[in-house]
Amino acid sequence: MLGVFGTAVLLAGILMIPYPGPGWLVVFAGLGILATEFHWAHRVNKFAKRHYQRWVRWLGRQHLATKLAVMGATCLVVLTTLWLLGLFNTAGGWLGLHWTWLASPLFGP
Repeated sequence: MLGVFGTAVLLAGILMIPYPGPGWLVVFAGLGILATEFHWAHRVNKFAKRHYQRWVRWLGRQHLATKLAVMGATCLVVLTTLWLLGLFNTAGGWLGLHWTWLASPLFGP
């Protein structure tokens, strides 16, 4: 049962990674839960933490343009997700804007 819960937490964290917030924290928590039952999860958790720290240190050493590019890519992922979920169309409706490009291609107008 703990393995199922740990897997659910891990999968939720993986889905959250590209978005601002605690995505990596949730991934590490899920792996930590799984590590109580599975040795492989402990090894993967150590590997992921090590490479996450490498990424953070690398990004910290980069030029401002690189940091802004990473931030821009993150914003693009978030905005694309909001558009696909139809939030732009909903907000546009509140403001009386009925532009066709606001409609989600997944959920329609």
